[in-house]
Amino acid sequence: MKLVIIGGVAGGATAAARARRLDEKAQIVIFERGEYVSFANCGLPYYVGQVIKERAELLVSTPETFKGKYNIDVRVQTEALAIDRQAKRVRVRELQSGREFDEPYDKLILSPGAEPLRPPLPGLDLPGVFSLRSIPDSDRIKAVVDAGQAKTAVVIGGGFIGLEMADNLVERGLKVTLVEALDQLMPPLDREMAALAHQNARAKGVDLRLSTKITGFAQAQGGGLTVDTEGGGQITCDMAILSVGVRPENALAKAAGLELGPRGHILVNNALQTNDPDIYAVGDAVQIWDYVTGLPVAIALAGPANRQGRIAADNAMGRLSVYRGSLGTAVVKLFGQTIASTGPSQKFLAQNNVAHLVSYSHSANHATYYPGAETMLVKLIFAPGSGRVLGGQIVGGEGVDKRIDVLATAIRAGMSVFDLEELDLAYAPPFGSARDPINVAGMVAANIMRGDVKAVLPPAVAAMDPERDVLIDLRFKEELDEAATIPGSLHIPLPMLRAALPGLDKSKRYILYCAIGLRGYLGYRIMSQSGFEAVNLGGGYGLYTPWMS
Repeated sequence: MKLVIIGGVAGGATAAARARRLDEKAQIVIFERGEYVSFANCGLPYYVGQVIKERAELLVSTPETFKGKYNIDVRVQTEALAIDRQAKRVRVRELQSGREFDEPYDKLILSPGAEPLRPPLPGLDLPGVFSLRSIPDSDRIKAVVDAGQAKTAVVIGGGFIGLEMADNLVERGLKVTLVEALDQLMPPLDREMAALAHQNARAKGVDLRLSTKITGFAQAQGGGLTVDTEGGGQITCDMAILSVGVRPENALAKAAGLELGPRGHILVNNALQTNDPDIYAVGDAVQIWDYVTGLPVAIALAGPANRQGRIAADNAMGRLSVYRGSLGTAVVKLFGQTIASTGPSQKFLAQNNVAHLVSYSHSANHATYYPGAETMLVKLIFAPGSGRVLGGQIVGGEGVDKRIDVLATAIRAGMSVFDLEELDLAYAPPFGSARDPINVAGMVAANIMRGDVKAVLPPAVAAMDPERDVLIDLRFKEELDEAATIPGSLHIPLPMLRAALPGLDKSKRYILYCAIGLRGYLGYRIMSQSGFEAVNLGGGYGLYTPWMS
């Protein structure tokens, strides 16, 4: 048995190691076009930011360690040129010597990854315009920053790499302008959750420019760059980093006649097998499916690529293994804030006509009387009728990563919001609360499911009927002295609500809100049981402000 793997890093390297554990006698060869077969590409921004101090720490494995540990033949700086499916061989070129040869295979696994998009913009090849995919890319960026040659930077693109680069450049003391063509950062997030990241970025001094398209680059007089934007605007900087997305490296697969999806990704079945039964494909270059809906998606993340590599190796080596799709669980650190998501977003479900409900809850990451408590906003997306958890998004500080992983596990287990209410999660004052943020999220969603509360979202305030709808702010006066209120609101602190009921008009509908939604819920219970029509503003004023911004 001879297994040939094209491409290393998360998918290919994992597949090779798994294949060796399954078959000690198989011949396994990896061809990697780059200089490094397995490196921490997710760590590159943190190397630039000097969080990762030593370059060597980025090297997960080397050809020598693969040979010594797994007896795997790794050939770096060797490019696969073509696949002859009928003869079952790969045409290969050694990049340093130029020598070409054919390598036969019994089974082939493709892990070509994805390459950064480089739109045809004027000045893209100017000195000072960078992209980040490899260790040499990070070396070039870091050298400029280390030498003090850059005081200002423009980061173009609000995805994971762009955000992490912006975060690390700010940590290095650069003044950063972050430009995104869409109206929000982190496209997988729903916009109201991304708005919290927008607020935080601007509060940390980042010049955030949304709905802004770049049209080109030019040398600035006196040195540096000018970044031209649609509409004639210009941004002057010392360096620019292009991070506007990736596209699958599909040239080899396409030339070999393997089937591709509408966006150019390699199509695979649940064994990660292409339309050629002897060729498998994994990682950023493949089209997979969303675990919850079964709809086709492409997810360029290391976690799914790693698991796909293992499953493809199983099947290539004769062990039946099934890939069941991905939740796209992700987390990013941005200017002291943690942003995480799992499962399909609300907008994805809406675009695909999948019925769903949402809830919002604010909770502290641990007991509030223990020093250092931080608030997180949890958005839960769940199915009407069953309450099955479909997705979740969390923005906050410490502890967000822990909770998103609980939600990811709950989705895989087919759990409902009622199950989340009762989860028995670890509690001690430094780590959590007796009612964990996940419990609270489950309770809020379950209240909606049971009809214990009627909730509206911030857009309902903009659409309210002034003849019928009345806003009531349930916060204390001291809170209003520190924060604004929604214009036109009555101010009735929650403890005074019962006494105020006789003076309210039962022909009106009352929209109740507080800081985070809890007192709005309590007010709803009071008013609804007293003969009033009321609704609670989900997420309270804390969600209303970023949403409406």
